Amino acid sequence: MLPRHLVRIVNPNGGVVYKRIVEEQFSNDQLLERILSTENVGLAWKKVRANKGAPGIDGITIEEFPFTFRECWPEIRSTILEGHYVPSPV
Repeated sequence: MLPRHLVRIVNPNGGVVYKRIVEEQFSNDQLLERILSTENVGLAWKKVRANKGAPGIDGITIEEFPFTFRECWPEIRSTILEGHYVPSPV
């Protein structure tokens, strides 16, 4: 049995490679900050835009989203971080 911090990976050219897994310790507050980060939200937006996502329950289209998002995001983000955000029913 391998130590918990190592993982065994089979090399496509033959042989086995062992890689060390480095686990970052972070609190739930930091996790939420990472989820709500500009980089993460931007990455999610790029994926939705690339898939030509359909409007959600709010009816906002891909074309309208950037403008609406810039206006609404600071308030939404702060209510999430404060623990007061209540999503709309589906």
